[in-house]
Amino acid sequence: MTARHWLASYGSIPAEIDADAHASVVALTDDAMIRFAGKTAFVCAGQQFSYAEIDALSGNFCAYLQSVGVKKGDRVAVMLPNIAAFPIALLGIIRAGAVQVNVNPLYTPRELEHQLRDSGSEQIVIYGDALPTLAAIIANTPVRQVLVAGRPSVGDALGDEMSVDGFDNAVTLRTALARGSTLQREPVAVSGGDLLFLQYTGGTTGLSKGAALSHRNLVANTEQFKAFMSDAMRPGEEVIVTAIPLYHIFALMVNFITYFSVGAENWLVANPRDAADFMANLKAARPSIFLGVNTLYASLIQHPQLAEVDWSRLRLSGGGGAAIVRTVSERWKAITGSFIREGYGLSETSPVLSFNPSFIDEFNGTTGLPLPSTDIRLLDDKDQEVAAGEAGEICVKGPQVMRGYWEQPEANASAFTADGYFRTGDIGMFDAKGFLKIVDRKKDMIIVSGFNVYPNEVEAVATACTGVTECACVGVPDEKTGEAVELFVVKAPQSALTEQDVIAHCRAGMVAYKVPKIVRIVEALPKSAVGKILRRELRQPDRPLTNNHHE
Repeated sequence: MTARHWLASYGSIPAEIDADAHASVVALTDDAMIRFAGKTAFVCAGQQFSYAEIDALSGNFCAYLQSVGVKKGDRVAVMLPNIAAFPIALLGIIRAGAVQVNVNPLYTPRELEHQLRDSGSEQIVIYGDALPTLAAIIANTPVRQVLVAGRPSVGDALGDEMSVDGFDNAVTLRTALARGSTLQREPVAVSGGDLLFLQYTGGTTGLSKGAALSHRNLVANTEQFKAFMSDAMRPGEEVIVTAIPLYHIFALMVNFITYFSVGAENWLVANPRDAADFMANLKAARPSIFLGVNTLYASLIQHPQLAEVDWSRLRLSGGGGAAIVRTVSERWKAITGSFIREGYGLSETSPVLSFNPSFIDEFNGTTGLPLPSTDIRLLDDKDQEVAAGEAGEICVKGPQVMRGYWEQPEANASAFTADGYFRTGDIGMFDAKGFLKIVDRKKDMIIVSGFNVYPNEVEAVATACTGVTECACVGVPDEKTGEAVELFVVKAPQSALTEQDVIAHCRAGMVAYKVPKIVRIVEALPKSAVGKILRRELRQPDRPLTNNHHE
């Protein structure tokens, strides 16, 4: 490893963690279910589940899976939103030694077919609303059994019973749990090197690839995160509201696995777009921990009831997935008293690589310090380290970095440097104290007259303009400058904001070549299910974006 200059800023944080502190995620979660047996593990749709109940239900599910032939190493797809069925399914799958394939429940038939075929999943645990998607393509996949978790109704967090007609060998999750309760579960030896998740990623430029994450990868990342945030890891005391989807690696590692391991009470929000239900959950939970992406925070601070939530217990507001905008953090802090502590990571790195540790007491515009046992190099196009203070591609080594992409030898050859550092595709720079700032995605950089323009910077300046709710910029071809900056803006309700107002604001805060040449006011920005703004869709010239010029 290179000299890690950020260690001088660590204070009492250990430079290294034990990636084998637990033999596997199974051992980690089994321990939590014993230690916190009587405590509430999950609250969903008005129903509570204790750690002991989750232990029993997931054990029953494991026994059922084993009875239908699921063996160690088999892949089982899980296509669920944030309902209690998710943790029960996950813990049952991994206790059987199987590999969970996390699937977005909003996927199209094409996306779902690719993931099921690529992973070789023969079982799928699926949300009732997604059955039509599966029905359209199941004949083209290896799936031989369908387990259906119904639509949640009040008082029934696992989902109501529903018809599964039209599928061969389909049962409801309730039926599977009932059958499993009469069966004996066979213990399976699981070690750190065994595969835990296939986390699909990288579909922006073609077919998505499955990041192969091991038990050791996730154990390491939980230990690394705990080392940074020990103040927000009080055993049996934390309350977390989970609105970001559990099938996404950020919520999966931090909200679920890490906080489950310390006995937190986890409130699951199945549909954060249902603002009334979301606010009701926040008011009832009075969370001590809240994690989200910038777009989630940006929408919450617009809600008039956010100030009615009791935020007196809030110890950590964390952000990742995309850059946290300073003005969003400031507005969040004005309401909750807590700034948004930003981190950085990828599906391929389990995910967290850097985070702002607990001794940081204000928003700093960086993603914090690299985690313990993590080495980060910033490389140029020739794989040489850049000079101090310069930007380069973030390349990483550490126990949380995946073994590679599932059955993708060519992709793996290009994903790592000759000496084994994973290429993230992100451009970053360190400050003198070792705090990492993400400049942008390598492929999102805009070149105007030979000058590099990073969309994150333009968006951060534009978001501070009065009347701007959120925005995103992309490069467009320009005869004079090669590329020009085009900015898409969603304005606040009742705002009289004009394109000229935005340009004038940007001129006051940036050098001329960074100022958007074109501003379009639109009703909404395209986003992923996790809330990331999809710049690639904005680049498509035929995208139907609704202009909102009339006041």
